[in-house]
Amino acid sequence: MRRYVIVSYDISDPRRWRKVYKIVRGYGTHIQYSVFLCQLTERDEAELRELLLDVIHHSMDQVIFARLGTVQSKAAERNMTCIGRDFVPMDLKGFVF
Repeated sequence: MRRYVIVSYDISDPRRWRKVYKIVRGYGTHIQYSVFLCQLTERDEAELRELLLDVIHHSMDQVIFARLGTVQSKAAERNMTCIGRDFVPMDLKGFVF
């Protein structure tokens, strides 16, 4: 079962930041500077975490995974809102924030 996951990161070194960006880009839609909206299975999330563990500096960097709910349940509609300009990723046609 896939669920929506916001992956956000604060990486203190530009080289590590680029590595993290490239890794996470393969799993989701880039929505802001260091924020991605992903549709992940449990296996995808575990794989992503493992890849990132090898790249980040554990006492200086931070990666946050925020689960919004399953893709099928539409729970993300209740858990995410947006102010300012609208954002609708290409893979979420018809999804209302």
